[in-house]
Amino acid sequence: MTAAQGSAVIIIPGLRDPVEAHWQTLLERELPRVHAVPAMGRTDLDCQRRVQAIEEVIGKLAGPVLMVAHSGGCITVAHWAQITASAHKVRGCLLATPADLECPLPEGYPPMDLLRAGGWLPVPKERLPFRTLVAASRNDPLGSFDRIRTLAGNWGSDFEDLGEVGHLNPASGFGPWPQALSLLERLEESAPP
Repeated sequence: MTAAQGSAVIIIPGLRDPVEAHWQTLLERELPRVHAVPAMGRTDLDCQRRVQAIEEVIGKLAGPVLMVAHSGGCITVAHWAQITASAHKVRGCLLATPADLECPLPEGYPPMDLLRAGGWLPVPKERLPFRTLVAASRNDPLGSFDRIRTLAGNWGSDFEDLGEVGHLNPASGFGPWPQALSLLERLEESAPP
């Protein structure tokens, strides 16, 4: 894969604990130049702590990077992009099934008052300073397809309709997600030199 040869890859998880069967965990094992931001669960909702974790990982890397974010990790990237001086290192970012944190999430996920207190809201809607591709699900319980398409437009992202893949997590039947590799390759090939 081109991405594995040209750029380092940074994995940015959502609001979850480490999950061995998650496609991001499996992708991390597959790529040779990969670095993961630690999964921090759903109890510590300090958004700035997660933003700082991205900054620490990218700060250790000398060359260009591709980012792979999922769910709340996509929102973390949007917050990080507002404050970082390291955005120039990012050749592209795959934003897979972003969670819509501005609407109540299903039971078992953090309520909006805790997300607001943790610094997640409002969700940044400014154009992101690097190439992005939002991959959206038509039946995601954490974000309606139309709202995620609008968010992608605000961010200036390319948009990929994944069909009905739920939240693209083990509860939705993913394990492996081979399409992540082809989407990363597309980002790398279309990135400016």
